[in-house]
Amino acid sequence: MDLRRLPNLSALRAFEAAARLESFSRAAEELFVTHGAISHQIRALEQELGTTLFTRNGKRISITLAGRQYAASIRAALTDIAQATRKLQAGTRSERRLVLTTMPSFASRWLTPRIGRFIDRHPELEVELRCSAQLTDFERDDVDVALRMGKGNWPGLHIEKVLDDVFFPACSPSYNGGRLPQTADEFRHSTLLRSQDEPWAPWFASAGFDIPEPMQGMMYEDSGMLSQAAIVGQGVALVRRSLAVGDIMAGRLVRLSDVDTPCEWDYFFVCPLAALETKRVQAFRTWFLEEVAAFELVKDTRQRPTKPSRAALAAGMAATAGEMATDAQLGLDPAKLPDDGAPTHA
Repeated sequence: MDLRRLPNLSALRAFEAAARLESFSRAAEELFVTHGAISHQIRALEQELGTTLFTRNGKRISITLAGRQYAASIRAALTDIAQATRKLQAGTRSERRLVLTTMPSFASRWLTPRIGRFIDRHPELEVELRCSAQLTDFERDDVDVALRMGKGNWPGLHIEKVLDDVFFPACSPSYNGGRLPQTADEFRHSTLLRSQDEPWAPWFASAGFDIPEPMQGMMYEDSGMLSQAAIVGQGVALVRRSLAVGDIMAGRLVRLSDVDTPCEWDYFFVCPLAALETKRVQAFRTWFLEEVAAFELVKDTRQRPTKPSRAALAAGMAATAGEMATDAQLGLDPAKLPDDGAPTHA
């Protein structure tokens, strides 16, 4: 085979995108070139092949049968090239670089306050944290580990459940001048902050409150922003425990009821099977599971510790607070803490 007679690679990429999207304009957007550049490359390819790949009817295009068959072969070839490139990059990539991805809310209110301890433990690693609500495609994206929230049905990957979650209402201690809602009537007349992922109706039903789902008021897409809105006193939010524990322990939020409702999604540690064998991912997994274990000690927000021992504090009470709460933020005086013994609860 004479590889010198292959068509121009840029023209083939333009053709594949236009065939897949059935649009020169959308192909141009995907490849970050102009509509005219796509049209010119495809016409040059047609002339080189001596075959019409698209029929033109004004601004509308339609792929021919020959074009459709050629596109399938070209797409397979380009996929092989992309996979070979990723394999090569994975083999030569520095073992010092660790790329993580998770949801913005979990990153800001759980992982970021803790990640400094991992960096201190492993200064040899270069850690990159990406935040996205989109599902990571490990075949396409340069990512080692994803901390996902969902059902755990992602075949072909290492999937490890690490946390579950619940919802409960919380607000700033200064909300409504400190007169915090407790009864159904008080909730009904409160400003209820809304979220697409956290409807109020299930919690109202569990609490025995005959209150309809609020249809007015501020709607937040991100759970971290929802918690922050409650912290600054905008209203009452239905928060996730995983994101609110630190703020409750630090006094920025107050839990308003012992009733909680389960979250239908869990947190998972997810990575490709091959990545799990690398030293960098093993190091992060070991540290992350230690942090989760420490968090389990303090996640019950219905029992706020008032006189924790030094041992309990070292086990993660202050260290695992969602905002890296200091002793002062928690209202604790280390000099007055007992040397041993279990923490007492109010």
